[in-house]
Amino acid sequence: MLPFSAGAVEPDEILDDPVLEARAREISKDLRCVVCQNQDIDSSNAGVARDLRLLVRERLVAGDTDAEVVDFVQARYGDFVLLKPPFKPETYPLWLAPGVFFLIGTGAVFTVLRSSRKRAVEGTLSDDEEGTIAALLDDEAGEKS
Repeated sequence: MLPFSAGAVEPDEILDDPVLEARAREISKDLRCVVCQNQDIDSSNAGVARDLRLLVRERLVAGDTDAEVVDFVQARYGDFVLLKPPFKPETYPLWLAPGVFFLIGTGAVFTVLRSSRKRAVEGTLSDDEEGTIAALLDDEAGEKS
């Protein structure tokens, strides 16, 4: 059943050895299709993803460990090919950007809320102002009668 569980893996790509095939599937879950960008290579129908799947299987058949296969692909395509890139200076923006955007959004929400509260307080009338307005309205009502 395992060989038929992936979406884009073609029958001619599947290895005869079920242990190697299972290892290839595990490695493929962590490799990004460089065309589709948010899909692992097992789920992508892109030609590059197929080439990567074949490359992974070729390296496994050659006797590489899982880490060696990932290192080989990473050396060829860079950190971008990893769905979970390492935390290092080159990838700091990638890892830290969501937190920065969250803080900016939270700050914007608090600023808007504070501004609306200030407007609500400024919008209320003092007792003197209410008395003046009531007197003007009474004068106007008296003139109409």
